[in-house]
Amino acid sequence: MSALWIAHVTVTDEASYSKYAALAGPAIAAHGGQFIARGGRYVQLEGKDRPRNVVARFASVDEAVACYNSDAYQEALSHARDASERELMVVEISD
Repeated sequence: MSALWIAHVTVTDEASYSKYAALAGPAIAAHGGQFIARGGRYVQLEGKDRPRNVVARFASVDEAVACYNSDAYQEALSHARDASERELMVVEISD
């Protein structure tokens, strides 16, 4: 079954976070991830408001988790850790 990688982000340091974004996109694509939503318009109905929301589709939960754990994504993430507040989850979806 396919999976969605869902990130909710508040950027606190634009310069550092831009380094993350430049590296994360290719790392996600290398694992078959395809962006569905990337920072577009949203309406917060419940919970913590995060102005940047990203959704990528992967072939499986395992593939999304492998991407997260990959050296390339971890290198990207090193630029985001101190430059943002984030929640990230992977959710299996029925095809």
